[in-house]
Amino acid sequence: MRIANLSGRLVLLHEGKAVDVERAGGGLFAAEPQAVYGRWAEFREWAATADLTGGAPFSPQDLDSPVPAPRQVLAVGLNYRDHAAESGFEAPDGLPPVFTKFATSITGPVTEVALPPGGHTDWEVELVAVIGREARNVAEADAWDYVAGLTAGQDLSERVSQLAGPAPQFSLGKSFPGFAPLGPSLVTVDEFDNPDDLELRCAINGEEVQKGHTRDLIFSVPALVSRLSAVLPLLPGDAIFTGTPAGVGLGRTPQRWLAPGDELVTTIEGIGELRQRFTG
Repeated sequence: MRIANLSGRLVLLHEGKAVDVERAGGGLFAAEPQAVYGRWAEFREWAATADLTGGAPFSPQDLDSPVPAPRQVLAVGLNYRDHAAESGFEAPDGLPPVFTKFATSITGPVTEVALPPGGHTDWEVELVAVIGREARNVAEADAWDYVAGLTAGQDLSERVSQLAGPAPQFSLGKSFPGFAPLGPSLVTVDEFDNPDDLELRCAINGEEVQKGHTRDLIFSVPALVSRLSAVLPLLPGDAIFTGTPAGVGLGRTPQRWLAPGDELVTTIEGIGELRQRFTG
């Protein structure tokens, strides 16, 4: 199942068309996309037998984030060994570094992003897991049962403000408007042959700058759900940015940053693509 946010309304994507959930269900579920995660099990049961023949064509430009207003956004740092190495850090052991991207930075899959003046804006392709039911002290072996689905994300990062001051400001440096594009849809785990091994790619103006596989995560999605839920409750609709592989601008020689006019295309196998264009 693939769910999406089409112009602020919850839809199911089926055979290239969008089925409006509120209309198809006779009002059983609200049109507001974030609300569905609070009734995820009931929604899955309904969707399994729903009539999806009434879909309509849509444009990717009209899609918004499939998880537009999570109560918690948890972002994991240094979760690929090659990225930890290019960043000058040792790979984490125990609990990985965790920060947040504030929810106001969340946008849809096709957007225009204004670059912060005087900043160095970087790219980070990431698999994002969305929680489907409250998770507290979850065993790793059971963790996929708590995941509603997976989507593609970009952890856009302004490195000057992120690394300035007596202590790094990770959350602020990664939360400028438009710095958390998500989409194009949320894909349920059963859609993947192997949800633990998906290819991630990122390109700037057609030049590939990142390529990796989620099999190389130090802490897999189930491991993250287990370890994070041992510290705090993970709530329905929460989003977990799982980390990025090597190839970011910060780790290059010379370092490279996004510039006005650049187009960033982010692709994750089985999910789809994000497309961001940057302005000054």
